[in-house]
Parts: sequence; structure tokens; C-alpha cells
Amino acid sequence: MVQRLTYRRRLSYNTASNKTRLSRTPGNRIVYLYTKKVGKAPKSACGVCPGRLRGVRAVRPKVLMRLSKTKKHVSRAYGGSMCAKCVRDRAGKPPVCQRLSVQRDG
Repeated sequence: MVQRLTYRRRLSYNTASNKTRLSRTPGNRIVYLYTKKVGKAPKSACGVCPGRLRGVRAVRPKVLMRLSKTKKHVSRAYGGSMCAKCVRDRAGKPPVCQRLSVQRDG
């Protein structure tokens, strides 16, 4: 007969915070182990690029707080907030306020 499984905590509903995986114990029983939520890497601040930033750890906010600075950004201008492609594209252009004044004058 198949072994029946029960939750090990009080929450008995299949919610986002109550996700589990199966694990076999040394005593050959199958039990639930609770999994942590998966983190996401930050998106680019430009708002144009669809992907996530490379070189930044994809973890939950509480874990991000404990990480060292080198794991939270890339050693480049706009390192942890903008992707390399957008930084390259904006390198030759003046800031937005200067562009607007040039358009008004010209």
C-alpha cells in the first residue's frame, strides 16, 4: 500500500508559502520537506530591456540584505541597476535635461 503523507506544519492549504518536495529518510519513509520561495534577479532600470540583470544574485529580499556588496552589483557604471547594453547606448548622449533644452532652443 502507498504511504500517506501529511503536512508537518499547521497550515493545511496548498498556498504559495506552503510548497513542499518529497524526501526519503534513512528509515526509508517518504516525508515532505518545505521549500523556500525562489528569488528573481532585478530588472533593468531603463524599462526597455525585457530580461533580468546578469551578475546579480537572484535571491529573496531578506537574503539580499545579508549578501556582500560584490554579489549585489556589477563593477561598472550603473552596475546593479542597468544592463550593459543600455549603458553603452546612453554613453554618447547627454542627460535628458540637456537634450530637452537643446530641442527647445533649436
